[in-house]
Amino acid sequence: QVHLVESGGGLVQAGGSLRLSCAASERTFNNYAMAWFRQAPGKEREVVAAIRWSDDNNYYASSVKGRFAISKGNAKNTVLLQMNSLSPEDTAVYSCAIRVVAINYFTTFSSTIAYDYWGQGTQVTVSS
Repeated sequence: QVHLVESGGGLVQAGGSLRLSCAASERTFNNYAMAWFRQAPGKEREVVAAIRWSDDNNYYASSVKGRFAISKGNAKNTVLLQMNSLSPEDTAVYSCAIRVVAINYFTTFSSTIAYDYWGQGTQVTVSS
């Protein structure tokens, strides 16, 4: 069992920035990919950004490309999401996810079923 803990959410004005962090509590597993998803009220969960752990290849939703950046944290199995130029449309609960089940080459960045464990989520609210 892998537990993911997110932090860094909050309230910010439009145009502002936030940085989210997600850390896995256990360390004895293989990490194939980590991702950030978000879900706004009344909407489906959608991928925001993802990173393949073996080569740092990343993926971004078109709506955040150029504004958000996903990266590995300094601590093992930690992923960061730097969010800039935030708009009210970015308001949502942001959750991180991890793939630990073995796979030859991870490519399904945007699929929710590609990830094995999820965090509880952190609220991001952007005021206009």
